[in-house]
Amino acid sequence: MSDEQQVRTLIQAWAAAAHDGDLGTVLADHSPDIVMFDVSLPNEGVRGIAAYRDTWPPFFQWQASGAVFQIESLDVTAGAEVAFAYALLRCGTPADLARHPGQRLRLTLGLRKVEGRWTVTHEHHSFPDLTPADPATATDPAARS
Repeated sequence: MSDEQQVRTLIQAWAAAAHDGDLGTVLADHSPDIVMFDVSLPNEGVRGIAAYRDTWPPFFQWQASGAVFQIESLDVTAGAEVAFAYALLRCGTPADLARHPGQRLRLTLGLRKVEGRWTVTHEHHSFPDLTPADPATATDPAARS
C-alpha cells in the first residue's frame, strides 16, 4: 500500500471512530505531542495526547444525540516521511444540517512517519463563519481585522 493510501486509510478509520465514539481508535495514530486547534476553545489549541483525549468525551456525547461526522472529500499528499491532508466533513445534528445544508467542517492534518508508521502530529478543525457580512466592511478586508 502506498504512503498516500496508508494516510487515507488512517484518516478514514479515525473519522469512523469519531462517529462511533471509539476513543481508542481515535487516539491510536496520534503523536504523544499532538497539537490540535478545534472549533471550540481554547483558542491556543490543545497540546499533548492527554489534553487531546480530554476533548473527545463531550464530542461523543453530542455525537450520540444523532449528529453526523462523515468525510465528504479527502485530499492527501504524502512524501517519504511527512504528509498532510485536508478534508471536508458533514458534521452536525439533523437540525444543524437542515439550517445550513451546505456547511462543512474543514479538517487539516499534518503527519510524520515514525518508525515506519504514520502518526498525526497536527490536527485543525474549523467551520466557516456564516455570520452575515456587515455591508460597511464586506468589500474592504482590512476593515474586518
